[in-house]
Amino acid sequence: MSSPGIQRPVISNRAEQTSGSDLAGLEADSLIDLALHGLLPMFDPSSQLFCCRLKLERSGLVREGLSRRYTIISLLGLHRAEANGTHSPVDAKAVLSGLLQKTTWISNLGDLGLLLWLCALARPESLEEVCSRLDVQNALAQFREAREGRTMELAWFLSGLAHTVLALPANRLKLTDLATRAYELLAENQGDQGIFGHLAPKKTVAGVFRGRIGTFADQVYPIYALTRFAQAYQVHSALQMAQRCAEAICKVQGPLGQWWWHYDASTGQVLRKYPVYAVHQDGMAPMALFALGEATRSDYREPILKGLAWINGNNELGRDVRDASAGVIWRSIYRPASWKKYRDEVCELLRLDQPAVLVGDLMTLCECRPYHLGWILYAFAGHNCE
Repeated sequence: MSSPGIQRPVISNRAEQTSGSDLAGLEADSLIDLALHGLLPMFDPSSQLFCCRLKLERSGLVREGLSRRYTIISLLGLHRAEANGTHSPVDAKAVLSGLLQKTTWISNLGDLGLLLWLCALARPESLEEVCSRLDVQNALAQFREAREGRTMELAWFLSGLAHTVLALPANRLKLTDLATRAYELLAENQGDQGIFGHLAPKKTVAGVFRGRIGTFADQVYPIYALTRFAQAYQVHSALQMAQRCAEAICKVQGPLGQWWWHYDASTGQVLRKYPVYAVHQDGMAPMALFALGEATRSDYREPILKGLAWINGNNELGRDVRDASAGVIWRSIYRPASWKKYRDEVCELLRLDQPAVLVGDLMTLCECRPYHLGWILYAFAGHNCE
């Protein structure tokens, strides 16, 4: 499954340890404390689910909606924290049992992948039954996201399969064809510069117009998925794909450490900068780059630290986006004027100079979502940052 004659980087299969034991200046402890503190008010005891978001209203922070997807990601983080000796503010095992009790809510390939990922780490003994009940072998034919080649969902599914194999190596052969096909579908969306588009460019009408424009999520989740797939199956070409993407997004990282929002898979350039999401800065980017750095013995500390500095106040507005007392990290710095939202994207597509961003154009979006705090825990729990 790997190409002959290609220089092979070292692949470590220690999937649940993070890299870099001496990340000086990394505020891991304070991030972990904030995330644990913040997740409790986002949890709805009656439904045993986390909310969609906490939103700042005049009356204070208001909990809105419920999300099983955000619940799974929160549990991934809480499991990582518990595995490293930190007490969870909610009964994570009971919440997972509730998710598994009735799985008719799964209607998306990505949610299936996330659930496999969580079960592989937190309840591997349930994997055989879950895979059978959810007909995992036919998932790529069953779900629309696979047929459309949606990058993020394919990456989550591949991560779930890879973690299943890493947790239960006896399943490696059984899942080989499925995992390889998911890997191939994901690989089709990577451009020559290393950037992933949002979905398969030629399979749908939407793909023709939107396929090449990938979000930041379309970059980091494939980096993570390809890394774990490489570890599960020793596919060195997958690790090289992850490295190319990591190098591409690090190359265009903003001067204040911003991880931008939209990228052009055909050119590798940034198409749309704003909003800059806090979860990209302190959760998703560290999660993916730590995993890749460990597997390749590479050092991504500099871009990670730059991203964290943005959170701490080295950003466009000069403000710390955390509120530790409330246990929240505000969601983004964004442009509220609707007509300006797509200006950068259009300028880049037409090869026009992009107008400078003025501080007066930007605002802070005062809401927080539980998956943000979950990815913080998943990225940083267990790190020794001395």
